[in-house]
Amino acid sequence: MTTFKNTFEKYDWDILENEIYSITENDVRDVLLKDKIDLQDFKKLISPAAKPFLEEMAQRSHQLTKKRFGNTMQMFIPMYLSNECQNICTYCGFSMINKIKRKTLSDKEIIDEVNHIKKLGYNHILLVTGEANQKVGVSYIKHAIDLIRNHFSNISIEVQPMDQDEYETLIAAGLYAVLVYQETYHKNTYKVHHPKGRKSNFDYRLDTPDRLGKAGIHKIGIGALFGLEDWRVDSFYTALHLKYLQKTYWKTTYSISFPRLRPHEGDVQPKVEMTDADLVQLICAYRMLDQDVELSMSTRESEVFRNNIIKLGITSMSAESKTNPGGYSVEADSLEQFEISDKRSTNEIKNMIERQGYQVVWKDWEKNYSETI
Repeated sequence: MTTFKNTFEKYDWDILENEIYSITENDVRDVLLKDKIDLQDFKKLISPAAKPFLEEMAQRSHQLTKKRFGNTMQMFIPMYLSNECQNICTYCGFSMINKIKRKTLSDKEIIDEVNHIKKLGYNHILLVTGEANQKVGVSYIKHAIDLIRNHFSNISIEVQPMDQDEYETLIAAGLYAVLVYQETYHKNTYKVHHPKGRKSNFDYRLDTPDRLGKAGIHKIGIGALFGLEDWRVDSFYTALHLKYLQKTYWKTTYSISFPRLRPHEGDVQPKVEMTDADLVQLICAYRMLDQDVELSMSTRESEVFRNNIIKLGITSMSAESKTNPGGYSVEADSLEQFEISDKRSTNEIKNMIERQGYQVVWKDWEKNYSETI
């Protein structure tokens, strides 16, 4: 069976890294003269040589985003169902070896969370768990979707990778989108940070979007965790993955997220620092590569950064996020997966977005509309 792994294995990390860091300012100037760019051009836009052209890239990104998405910003909110996890991940607060209080929400607690979230105005929810197949496997997640389906237009999940038939079960129950991040595309580094548990299987995780595409999911979210490896090379692999998926599963829509390492119950420090300017450069490069892909920004980032990124290519944002089970409806004592940086209320974020001339959209897509096409 052909999957992204076949494409992935045609590339060598070290060669790509050398190519990206060998790019010159003249190479970047040539790209900026083009109306459309490809993956080879993308390498140039994420290179250190592109830094002097950030203003021009930002203007181009703004124009392309406005042309495709208008003056709109999607709003979504994560709801953590469980912090149970059977993996060891060096950078995550939920890691199996961390001595923390574990909690999985009951039906009543799920509804309590939903009632609180609905009062904030959200119609697009992201369900999140640790990776624990026995405690929060397919049956638990399906039951959670059944419980909340009538409360939200769009239900997404960020949980453990699954088999195709399991995704088909959840799609039939009302699942709209799945976010699954490779964390890093560097195979050896991946193993260092995922030494134990099902997540240690690099290839199974790599092929997860293929299983989602075959299952017929409406939207797939991909990305890398910046800090585990060189962000430029990881970003190229993410772009390569995106283009493969778009060509192979053309009925599916796609999003990219930009998580940077945040403080957690652990001591992993970023291997390569990604500055704010670097992140702006990357966001603009992705938009110039692809006018249709959704670009998402979480509350990991600071207030100032999120205020200034609105017009530079981002199309969806979370707000008032809690990264622990039960975090919205009770004074929960379970540990957060990571610390958020932008702690403003939903209403404060909404007002900030509207002051910049943008309309807040509370759901991703009207499913009834898509069913009539």
